[in-house]
Amino acid sequence: MPDTTLTIAADLRRDTAVAEIRSTIVDVPTVRGHKLSQTSITAQSYVVVELMLANGVTGIGEAATLGGPRWSEESVEAIKANIDAYLAPSLIGHASDRFEAAAARMDAAAKRNNAAKAAIETALFDAVGKTLGVPAALLLGGIVRDRVPVLWTLASGDSAQEVEEAERKLAARLHDTFKVKIGAQSAEADLARLRHLSRALEGRARLIVDVNQAWDEAVSARCLPALADMGIVLVEQPVPAWNVAAMARLRARPGTPPLLADECVFDAHDMLAVAQAGAADAVSLKLVKHAGLLGLHKVAAVAEAAGIALYGGCLLESSIGAAAHLHAFAGLRELAWGCEHFGPQILTDDLVTEPLRFADFHVHLPSGPGLGVQLDQQKLRRYARQ
Repeated sequence: MPDTTLTIAADLRRDTAVAEIRSTIVDVPTVRGHKLSQTSITAQSYVVVELMLANGVTGIGEAATLGGPRWSEESVEAIKANIDAYLAPSLIGHASDRFEAAAARMDAAAKRNNAAKAAIETALFDAVGKTLGVPAALLLGGIVRDRVPVLWTLASGDSAQEVEEAERKLAARLHDTFKVKIGAQSAEADLARLRHLSRALEGRARLIVDVNQAWDEAVSARCLPALADMGIVLVEQPVPAWNVAAMARLRARPGTPPLLADECVFDAHDMLAVAQAGAADAVSLKLVKHAGLLGLHKVAAVAEAAGIALYGGCLLESSIGAAAHLHAFAGLRELAWGCEHFGPQILTDDLVTEPLRFADFHVHLPSGPGLGVQLDQQKLRRYARQ
């Protein structure tokens, strides 16, 4: 007689095979300008992925960029093109619950394209979670935390406006840690801006600084001790991503505040190299860098083994991408620096029927199966690029 368990499993796998994958570029305005060292945006662009299973269940995912291919090589236009032409065809008919096998198929279909792969893998986890009636975090090993401390980024470049913005967030008990984007101006102008912010918020909030690779080693060596003197608790990627050796030398200098690696860590191999060089105190985890939830956990595992702290990074995701990150973060044993998934709050509108909950300086893991958020089709049509 046939093995009933194997028969049921085979039937389930047929019912949950990937039937169709659709991608849509959307552009959502932001409530204020967001200025980085290399670009400035007034609208955030995403590729929203809808992945349909043979059983009729649809999973969703999202890939974010910042102002085109300036932060990494991927743009929303390239992400959509590669999903449609290469990544989606590699998974049609494939069992949706074989996540590692799906990642291998996508790797065979296209090199890198990490943001595109992350959006599809997120949709797979969402669809399987909905099918089984369990949260995506359960498929990753279970839930350690159901809320994460969340910071807000100050990035207008106007220190007076930024103090007012921070005061509003503190008063509403939304954020008490602020990341300041610098590097678009001279180092002297940035230091003056930071002194104004640190004095205004002293004793009431923590400040993190993101240089976005704008300084060289000499400027960093001069300015990092000044940041420490202001009470800056963490500095993100002061030098270009390729210069891991400079990060290590800077970290070894007296008076350097803790350093956060971001653009120099895309995969577990990068994380190992940074750890071996002694180049960072913490690492920023992002689905768009690590090609999905599985890759994020692999990078986190290498960092944990090396004693490097974890920080939940973002690329101004909507509630779709932010929810995916929260499910990835939910199962990590330690997340010392919390996360920065304030993205839904900086948009003039969100892409889901019920946005994420922000309260008491935390962002809360959404409840329900899969990602726990539902795509708003009307808003998808409203913001879809024509």
